[in-house]
Amino acid sequence: MGEFVNVEVDGGIGTIRLERPPMNALNVQVQEELRAAAHAVTADSRIAAVVVYGGPKVFAAGADIKEMADMSYVDMSARAGALSSAFDAVARIPKPVVAAITGYALGGGCELALACDWRVVADDAKLGQPEIKLGIIPGAGGTQRLARLVGPAKAKDIIFSGRMVDAAEALTIGLADRVCAADVVYDQAKALVAEYVNGPAQALRAAKLAIDGGLDQDLASGLAWESQLFAALFATEDRREGMTAFVERRKPKFIGR
Repeated sequence: MGEFVNVEVDGGIGTIRLERPPMNALNVQVQEELRAAAHAVTADSRIAAVVVYGGPKVFAAGADIKEMADMSYVDMSARAGALSSAFDAVARIPKPVVAAITGYALGGGCELALACDWRVVADDAKLGQPEIKLGIIPGAGGTQRLARLVGPAKAKDIIFSGRMVDAAEALTIGLADRVCAADVVYDQAKALVAEYVNGPAQALRAAKLAIDGGLDQDLASGLAWESQLFAALFATEDRREGMTAFVERRKPKFIGR
C-alpha cells in the first residue's frame, strides 16, 4: 500500500506490516500510512481479523524524534490531532486486532500496540512510554489507553518514570496477553485471531463497539448502548443461522451478514 506500511492478506487474516528499518520509527508518513491501512482492512471483506506486525526484530521503537525536534508549539498543535486520530483509526477497526510484538514497542510503538485488542509479546521484548525523558508526555493515546488497560496507578508508574517494561511484567499487569519466543510471535498472533475468521462478523463488530464504546460512558448509558447493538443483531442472517444451528444441534455456518 505505502512505502513503509503494507497490508497482506492470507486465509482471512490481514497483516498490517510496518517496514521502516532499522527501528520502524513512526514519522508523519508512517502515521498516515497506518491510517490508510486501517481503513483498507476495515473495508476489505476478505479480512475477518487483523495482525499488526513490525517484523522479526522490532515492533516500533517510537516516534521519529529527529522529525519532531524542531517543531514548535504551533507546529505540533496543528499536527497533534492527526497523530492521535491515525492511531485511533487502528483502534476503530471493527474486527479483532492483535499486535505481534518483537524487540521494542516504545513510545508511539507502545501506543500502537495499545490501540489493538490484544498483544502477543516476545519473551525478550521491552515495552514502555519513555516520552517523559524527552520532556513531553505520550500524545497518541498512551495516557488514556494504558490507564484503562492496567489501571491509573500502574500507568502513572510507567509514564512518570519512562521505564521499560519487560515481557514478564507486561503479562502480569495485563499489558501483554500472551508471551512466547520471538521466532513464533507472529504465528501465535495469527493463531489467536484465526478462530474468528469464520465467526459471525456482525456480532464480533457489535461486541467490540459495545465494550470499547461502553468504557467511555457511565453504566446506564453503556447498558443502553449494549441493548441497541444487541437488538440490531436480530436483523442479521448470522443470528438466524446461529440460533437455528443451536436448536438443530449442529455447528453454525456463518456468512458475515
